[in-house]
Amino acid sequence: MKARLEMPLLLPEDYDIKIPPLYKVRQVFGRDTLPDIKAAVQKEFQREEIRDKIKPGMRAAVAVGSRGIRNLPLIIKTILEELKILGAKPYIVSAMGSHGGGTEEGQRKVLYGYGITEEAMQVPIITTTEVVCLGEISGGRKVYFDKSALEADVIIPVNRVKLHTDFVSDIQSGLCKMLVIGLGNHRGCTEIHEADFSIFGEVIKEAASLILEKAPVVFGVAVLENAYDETCRIEAVPAEILIRREQELVREARKNMPVLMIPKIDILIVEAIGKDISGAGFDPNILGKSYILKEFVLSVPRIDKMILLDISPASHGNGIGLGIFDIITRKVFEQLDYEAMYANAIAVKCVDDCKIPLIAEDEEEAVKIAVKILRNADKENLRIVKIKNTIELEEIMVSHALLGEVEKNPCLVLENKS
Repeated sequence: MKARLEMPLLLPEDYDIKIPPLYKVRQVFGRDTLPDIKAAVQKEFQREEIRDKIKPGMRAAVAVGSRGIRNLPLIIKTILEELKILGAKPYIVSAMGSHGGGTEEGQRKVLYGYGITEEAMQVPIITTTEVVCLGEISGGRKVYFDKSALEADVIIPVNRVKLHTDFVSDIQSGLCKMLVIGLGNHRGCTEIHEADFSIFGEVIKEAASLILEKAPVVFGVAVLENAYDETCRIEAVPAEILIRREQELVREARKNMPVLMIPKIDILIVEAIGKDISGAGFDPNILGKSYILKEFVLSVPRIDKMILLDISPASHGNGIGLGIFDIITRKVFEQLDYEAMYANAIAVKCVDDCKIPLIAEDEEEAVKIAVKILRNADKENLRIVKIKNTIELEEIMVSHALLGEVEKNPCLVLENKS
């Protein structure tokens, strides 16, 4: 049994601070969706320029990462079925860079957590992290690539296209990044992250071009989601147009992103962060908080203090991102997997993301500490917001002081008020 930490002590009167009640508010976004996920994947494989790339007997490596993607098991299973129909012999390779602690066992655990198992997918799953150097790009940076994927006749990366958490470019998080960093495994991820984030997008494009030239990547499967974390597009992108088409998909993904519609917040309570939620644990593009990202392309709120309550189960204790918060609960602290978190932080060269904030016993104590340390805030009319995470933003909770903001915004709907 773990010894109890010495928790921060407030003055006796501080424990009598009255926390205002929170009201449920619905944020309304655009909602294009795919009605039939399986049929959407099958339709892509009916395209001649996709079907013709697969020949009977080919070994096909399907690259699957650690990013949280809605309907991922169904999407992957259908891709594997379509490859088998075309006579290929598919298998899955992990493509998650330093995630899962950068180890074979850790990456298999991540995939299994998403339901990507050999039993469910009916194909072998390879999570070995051995790499081959494919060459160098400008700056003398070596480009490494997964050896087990290179042993295939064709490679098919599958990933969600979205805004990245650490840099702004016309290429962000998606198929190119999976090729360069995901399939670079821990060694390749570390090498590429030598580049400054101000030029990271150009480095990704240059490295992806080298990989597309040297490795048998025939097409990728891009997944886009709407503001409700629902699948809204699945598209097979031929290798010869992959970079250009992904630039177009990034622009579409940006338009689909949710935002937090409350412009000024005294205290933000976040129920959970995790690697399945964002590579950074939370999406800085939503909260406007980051140690790395200097430019936010979405409208972000001004937030004073932030509280974290939990780490998602699918993150397996990797609490990267907790360092941006002011206060965490003991529950967060006690489930941290330092090896996985530190490996991730070191690989991306941002150890600030895994600094341990002030630790409170529970949510109530955390909020009272946050109130205590606020400066220049109207403590009789606290602007408090609570969200599940930075993906699920349809339903938020707000304090009474924010109901005026709700009433004047037609995209905010008050669900309950006693």
